[in-house]
Amino acid sequence: MSAADPATAIRAALDAITTPRTGKGLVSSGMIDGLTIEPDGTPVFTFLLRREDPATLVRQARQALAALGVPTPRITVTDPEGPTRPTHPPPQSAQAGVPAPTPMAVPGIARVIAISSGKGGVGKSTVSVNTAIALHRAGLRVGLMDADFYGPNIPRMMGVYERPGVDAEKRIVPLEAHGVKLMSIGFLVDRDAPAIWRGPIITKVLQQFLHDVAWGELDVLLVDMPPGTGDAQLSLVQQVMVSGAVIVTTPQEVAVGDALRGAKMFDRVNVPVLGVVENMSGFLDPHTGMRHDLFGSGGGTRLADELGVPLLGEVPLQPGLTDAADRGEPVVVAAPGSAAAVMLGEIAQRIDARVREVGIVMPTFE
Repeated sequence: MSAADPATAIRAALDAITTPRTGKGLVSSGMIDGLTIEPDGTPVFTFLLRREDPATLVRQARQALAALGVPTPRITVTDPEGPTRPTHPPPQSAQAGVPAPTPMAVPGIARVIAISSGKGGVGKSTVSVNTAIALHRAGLRVGLMDADFYGPNIPRMMGVYERPGVDAEKRIVPLEAHGVKLMSIGFLVDRDAPAIWRGPIITKVLQQFLHDVAWGELDVLLVDMPPGTGDAQLSLVQQVMVSGAVIVTTPQEVAVGDALRGAKMFDRVNVPVLGVVENMSGFLDPHTGMRHDLFGSGGGTRLADELGVPLLGEVPLQPGLTDAADRGEPVVVAAPGSAAAVMLGEIAQRIDARVREVGIVMPTFE
């Protein structure tokens, strides 16, 4: 690469990648916008990726720049045609071939965001509770609904166990912890009672949690989804306009593969994927500061590239995090200055930025 004109070499490398839509290179096709070079040599640009373009083009661009020896680029991927959701969308499950009612907005709730994953055990509930608290601390009115009916973890992680009351209109009054309104099946059944429920019951309970709970005025309702792509996911998008989904994975390929299927499900039912969160992203030794990638590395970046969406953040493993969660103290409360808490706070800000980028207006995150 020419030291005198690194931008020219970068453009040439990007233009050597041909897009099937035009048969030309990325630069010649007008897909690279606003290329600048930071003082440390980091390329920064916007990748204009249309819906008909393969998301793998983003990965190819990263690989081409890595071959040049430049620092890891900062790429913002956006669709120049705007949000994927049409002005008058069909039922969100129509593309998946599932008959469904037209999804409706919930009165008083500005935005509904699903926190999802393809498999269990990746820390989806951890991301949900900490993001909810971070958004509340930023001044938003936040609710958190636990839609994992087979393994509800929100009560324990938020330190709330009592049963909710009922208001004068016979609606369930959500509980509250750390400034966040909460609803979970764990508040309504005994702790050791298994939920042996078929799909229609899941659909009915989800409907009640959305429409028969006195949520009041919320800027955002986060929904902690169960693993997979089953009844709860389809029921949610059938019943309510979902503003977007955040996909949680761990670095290893088995989790990434499952998360990819979960993300594709949202794409097929016309819900935009806002980005990817990589949890358990290495262990930072508190004594030496060294990073140990216990579960591999790079899975979140690979998944984000394949989907053509941003990597919202990488949350490191942290000693004591699980013990604090078991006590009902999420890490942003128990250790707000820790690396994991700081990253989760940044993820909340990036979610806000992302919903505005794809045309979903939320209150400004200041």
